Amino acid sequence: MSLVEVARDGRGVVTVTLADEAKRNALSRRLLGELSSVLDEVDADPEVRVVVLTNAGRVFCAGADLRESSAPADDSTPAVRAGDLFGRFRRSPKPYVGRIAGHCVAGGMGLAAAMDISIASDDAKFGFTEVRVGVAPAMISVLCLPKMRRADAAAAFLRGNRFDAAEAARLGLINTAVPAESLDDEVETVVSDLLKGSPSALAACKQLVDRVPEMPFDDALAWAQRLSAELFAGDEAAEGMDAFLNKRTPAWVPDSGQER
Repeated sequence: MSLVEVARDGRGVVTVTLADEAKRNALSRRLLGELSSVLDEVDADPEVRVVVLTNAGRVFCAGADLRESSAPADDSTPAVRAGDLFGRFRRSPKPYVGRIAGHCVAGGMGLAAAMDISIASDDAKFGFTEVRVGVAPAMISVLCLPKMRRADAAAAFLRGNRFDAAEAARLGLINTAVPAESLDDEVETVVSDLLKGSPSALAACKQLVDRVPEMPFDDALAWAQRLSAELFAGDEAAEGMDAFLNKRTPAWVPDSGQER
């Protein structure tokens, strides 16, 4: 039985579900390998517009598989490092939406932070619990620290306590927390918005968020100017502007009846 389930709809939206409930969706070698293979498929498929990552069961992701981590390496399973996987979400041209319908701790925090947009059920618990098993949130700090104030990060990392989804949103680790019964509606609202953007424009927005904060001002301005010129000269810009001027829906929007 697969630990990662994949479902597609007619709009180009792929829902990827972590389905290893017995291990609380821990980042085992097998789960990481299956998730990596799914990313290979969706990132290479031009028909895929948006990817939603969610969970089966009460836990989104419990972090590393501690039993597996303390056992001898199993060479029969291809090794995929969690850090490499998290980096792929950031580098992908496609938007990834986290539908966090369960608890999210330790390495799971990195998975949530790797999403472009994350929405959590307000009954989910979060936490950097690594210090309580003798390690530190080292690898996931690369994803989480840019989203957090230094004082908040120090307290969360050092205490290792669990906190609710509203606090995770305040810390900047996720975008919002909503009642469990509203989770699907909120995710659908975000997905519908994303489908109204052109694929190349969405990919460019991800580059802006990723690269501009790390660049010196003048370098960022020059790079952004080149990117803007490329986008304005592209076919999608021509389509989008023509659609705007003629009050019609751009061709990339799946539902022609949707509001621009």
